[in-house]
Amino acid sequence: YGIKEGEIISGIIQKVERGNVYIDFSRATGILPAEEQIPGEYFQRGARIRAYLYSVEDTPRGINLRLSHTHPKFLEKLFAIEAPEVASGIVEIKSIAREPGSRSKIAVHSNDEHIDPVGSCVGQKGTRVNTVTGELSGEKIDIIPWSEDPKEFVSNSLSPAKVLSIEVDEKEHKATVEVADDQLSLAIGKGGQNV
Repeated sequence: YGIKEGEIISGIIQKVERGNVYIDFSRATGILPAEEQIPGEYFQRGARIRAYLYSVEDTPRGINLRLSHTHPKFLEKLFAIEAPEVASGIVEIKSIAREPGSRSKIAVHSNDEHIDPVGSCVGQKGTRVNTVTGELSGEKIDIIPWSEDPKEFVSNSLSPAKVLSIEVDEKEHKATVEVADDQLSLAIGKGGQNV
């Protein structure tokens, strides 16, 4: 079929039944189950749709393609489409915390010191990140620099909250962070996202 697990594939919406979306790919049908959809997404029959293929099941009745819009890898692959630096591996997305449809936070790292990883993902005037946001029903995306230094990485992750002090316990893989009272919920993030 030339359809590979772990890729974004594009097809035509065939029908929506009991909350599941059935998508037609030239020689196979895929399903985007209700639980893999972004809350509030709208699907129209006959419309073209892109989704992340997380599983290909070969069954006696044919091939089942299982698709997702909420998978963190969908976000990663969308950035690979928008940013050549991500596609080529110069810029790596090291970690993703995702609250589908509301907000995501990604940590990026560049293997070339002349290339700014955050800028590569944001794009000129935000063009790249805005395209991804549009594809994800307006999901906001925060892009932060990843760091090998746990203190620096934790501090970046909690941004925009200001960190007063960080103590890292390497053995326990624990960090104790101090922030001002008014920065507490900002540091934790929506649904504990930053944490």
